[in-house]
Amino acid sequence: MSHVYWMETKSEFLKLARMKSYSVSTVAFPLMFYCFFGLAMGREQQAGAAMPFARYLLATYGAFSIIGATLYAFGVGVAVERGLGWLQVKRASPMPAAAYFVAKAAVSTAFGAVVVALLFTLGAIFGGVTMPLPQWLLLGVTLIAGAVPFCAMGLAIGCFAGPSSAPATVNLIYLPMAFCAGLWIPFEFLPGFLQHVAPFLPAYHFSQIALSVLHAPVQGSVWQHVSALAAFTLIFAGVAWLGNSREREKMYG
Repeated sequence: MSHVYWMETKSEFLKLARMKSYSVSTVAFPLMFYCFFGLAMGREQQAGAAMPFARYLLATYGAFSIIGATLYAFGVGVAVERGLGWLQVKRASPMPAAAYFVAKAAVSTAFGAVVVALLFTLGAIFGGVTMPLPQWLLLGVTLIAGAVPFCAMGLAIGCFAGPSSAPATVNLIYLPMAFCAGLWIPFEFLPGFLQHVAPFLPAYHFSQIALSVLHAPVQGSVWQHVSALAAFTLIFAGVAWLGNSREREKMYG
């Protein structure tokens, strides 16, 4: 059984690694934004409680990279494979259904973790970010663990979006959500009406948890944000289940 999971994960990794539109954009965009805002522009600016941008944006751009890696892998990947009939083939095979989703979650999270490691390297070497080793590790683990609700969100998108419209659908959700949640600029700098919208976005709660690791001022308690992400995960999983049920009805009438 474990061999099936391993082979599915290996196949998923090779597929995404060879798909330049995924691998390059997933890695390049967060690094590019961090170099521009966190390193180049952030040398003379402060965020939060007089915290340097280079340090503050490690948490928010780390969240940004994890969200992008999971949403594109699930949202676009599932939609395209569904449109090609590949999911029907997998359902008809003896492969456990969980292997398909576990492989996608593991590989997309791994891509996000690579970007997080590169962001940490840039911040430490060029941004002058210094933290105790346990704090570096805790921030990394927090960011990687935060992939779970966005795997569910991407799956929900992939179960309903069409193969050709899935990339645009993900972009329309992912990029505005990242901005409104304060992932690109500190939450305190956003217009007042966006600050009222942010609590309804999972990315906001994710970033607040990550920022709490850096002892930056956050809105509400960490457990409130964890509970919100757990609720979002259940909602997205339920939407994905409805989409999957709809596909089964189409297959079997």
